[in-house]
Amino acid sequence: MVVTIQPSEIKGSIQAPASKSSMQRGCAASLLFNGTTIIRNPGHSNDDKAALGVIQDMGAIVKKLDDGSLQITGGGVSADCDAVNCGESGLGIRMFTPIIALSDKRITINGEGSLVTRPMDFFDEVLPQLGVEIISKEGKLPLQVKGPLQPKNITIDGSLSSQFLTGLLFGYAASNAKDVTITVNNLKSKPYIDLTLTVMKQFGWEVENRNYEQFHFTGTAKPAASTITYTVEGDWSGAAFLLVTGAIAGDIVVKGLDVQSTQADRAVLQALQASGARISIQSEQIEIGPAALKAFQFDATECPDLFPPLVALAAYCKGTTVIEGVKRLTHKESNRALTLQEEFGKMGVEIELQDDLMLIKGGNGLKGAAVHSHHDHRIAMACAVAALKANGETVISEAQAINKSYPDFYEHIQALGAVVKKPVSSK
Repeated sequence: MVVTIQPSEIKGSIQAPASKSSMQRGCAASLLFNGTTIIRNPGHSNDDKAALGVIQDMGAIVKKLDDGSLQITGGGVSADCDAVNCGESGLGIRMFTPIIALSDKRITINGEGSLVTRPMDFFDEVLPQLGVEIISKEGKLPLQVKGPLQPKNITIDGSLSSQFLTGLLFGYAASNAKDVTITVNNLKSKPYIDLTLTVMKQFGWEVENRNYEQFHFTGTAKPAASTITYTVEGDWSGAAFLLVTGAIAGDIVVKGLDVQSTQADRAVLQALQASGARISIQSEQIEIGPAALKAFQFDATECPDLFPPLVALAAYCKGTTVIEGVKRLTHKESNRALTLQEEFGKMGVEIELQDDLMLIKGGNGLKGAAVHSHHDHRIAMACAVAALKANGETVISEAQAINKSYPDFYEHIQALGAVVKKPVSSK
């Protein structure tokens, strides 16, 4: 799909999308919980749909209620199939693999798009230590696993992604792990582990977090009610693009975000404040508008998904912005450091990469251009946001990549006044 963005005046109020980080964790917990879960404000991105497909393949019963909520009847892994598909979801494949490995049935785990090239060596190394048979394609998908997973004291590397640890935490909890500890070296994206532990606690699973270096299971799970209501949070990852839109293109109000959230991408507020954006953070909403934007420094090591929206922001900030954490970008939907450098270069923005640093030379104006998403949802959204104050129209190829995380993105910026042209039948 090709989408064209014209320079636009932005104004209005918008509801933040549902968080796929929150939604997918809720799906995993609902599968493993011995009872009924009502999921309110469920997401409908491709990653969310993939998660629902996986839990249904693993035995959960999913029913859509009249008010749009989902009713999920779980009870643990009871696979009635021999293969599942995680779509393009990095969280999905990393979180659900240890959960699927709870089954004593041999199950093939597939993925699509860029996911088939992402490294899964972690599972080749760790799962055999837990009694799980695994076959991979030289550390890549598809994976074949056969459990059941048996919790033991292990030490893992947390430097590539915290999502592997999230999967093990769920797997251990569902196995009623007792007096066992997962030791983690060099854990990245700690706020996402906070989110995982918060969700687990709501469903009655207690884990002792010892300074993000050890996670100890006492085996004293707190009995949960037979029915749990789980509300999916507003998504700070998607909302970051909306907030940057306000900072560069017009006064807007973004609603539905929890300013106390454990989501890592809440840190976008720090970058926006450092850039000089006019921002008012309230309990129910965030008001933001343009100002004289200046270059800023920001460490995105714990929140690498913020690179794309912050590059769009930095492009309009006078001076050279420095963002740390580039090494976290290699194994995303694209190599985002190189992709951002290439696509923003087409719009006249110079980006320099120095080891773990990205230097964005901004404030010189952007020109409309023909850009490509590289099948990466966040690249498509970053280009669209940057296009709103560029000189001339911007044409985004493979623009449907947004469906992975934020399928309503173009409609939402249109509702704020963006001039967006896209095929009538596509979304």
